[in-house]
Amino acid sequence: ETTCSTKEFKSLTMKQPLYQTYPVNSVLELTLKGDEKVKGVVYCTDEVSQTVVLKKALTHTTLASEIFMVQADAVTKKEVIEEEAGDEEKIPVGNVSKKALEQQEKKAIRMAEEALQHINQKATPEGQAVFDRLLKACNEVVWKGEAIQVLSQIQVDPPYAIENCRLLSDAGRQSEGSLERVKKIVGHSS
Repeated sequence: ETTCSTKEFKSLTMKQPLYQTYPVNSVLELTLKGDEKVKGVVYCTDEVSQTVVLKKALTHTTLASEIFMVQADAVTKKEVIEEEAGDEEKIPVGNVSKKALEQQEKKAIRMAEEALQHINQKATPEGQAVFDRLLKACNEVVWKGEAIQVLSQIQVDPPYAIENCRLLSDAGRQSEGSLERVKKIVGHSS
């Protein structure tokens, strides 16, 4: 067991990241402001919100465990009960691949950029709603100024009603079926 005074603890915790102060899978008893005590296995920490998450196994109940989220600045004292939790308390930590995380981040950024391309700041909320419905149904939808172009064949002009749907001049005769489908989508308000 390791304990430190409130003053020592505060100066220590200010200098190092939470994951070092509260190592994952260690069993701790934390004393909080107001002398409340919380004991459990450190599940994770979050630097952004300065939060420590503890998991406490429960017995004689249908619940498997209880989760405590503690603000790090509310902790006045830390007592290490066990450096490493026993096998029945231990929280499995999966392998995290840096490459996989980087790929996931790139994909999220790409998807966010694509989503932003579908937003037209000049369009009315109704126009944006029509665009979103058409995009969901047709996939190939772009903004041309304030007009919506579908499948490079059909244009929907403001105020985005059925009568504002028209075939583009270079669209062939087979596009008339697509025009009718677009008109149904435009006419359907959700």
